[in-house]
Amino acid sequence: MNDDDATLWARAGQGDGEAFGVVFDRHRDRVLGHALRLTRHRHDAEDVAALVFLEAWRRRAAVRVVDGSVLPWLLVTTGHVAQNAARARRRHGLALAKLPARPDVDDHADDVAARLDAVDRGRALRDAVAGLGRLDREVLLLCLVEELPLAEAAVALGVPVGTVKSRLSRARQRLARTTGDLVAADTSVPSTGETR
Repeated sequence: MNDDDATLWARAGQGDGEAFGVVFDRHRDRVLGHALRLTRHRHDAEDVAALVFLEAWRRRAAVRVVDGSVLPWLLVTTGHVAQNAARARRRHGLALAKLPARPDVDDHADDVAARLDAVDRGRALRDAVAGLGRLDREVLLLCLVEELPLAEAAVALGVPVGTVKSRLSRARQRLARTTGDLVAADTSVPSTGETR
């Protein structure tokens, strides 16, 4: 089906599951990739992506179509769902911490995870991004990682384009200060140009 998202979403809004399925097939990889960057774990990312599309179906009348695409809405929703999932994991961890201690059992999973994290050069960058404010983080992820044009990111976030530009510039400067040469050496982070 070669219809654009706006046409498909109008049909999905009337309950057309096939049209929704086409939108799902079209955008699931981008949503899953975005969720994976936010959660850092494949199984968590899959859960987040599933919840994003469930939320899209449940709230299909409220989904914003930006320049004929639902992808910006899906990406912003991915950020919100990932944040909610992280809060739930923290609450779960706190609840488990209140349980009586069990006898120690050798578990190599923590050692393996620690070694993988030690060699992961991107960890410092992810931590720095996590330290940004919510809007700065969303602007950075939408514009630099997902490569949305500034205007589309502004519409998706419901803020002026100038706000997106200043937030993006400020976030890049803060990341450069926090991570030193890590951002400069990372070729996946383009410079902020007027072409975006």
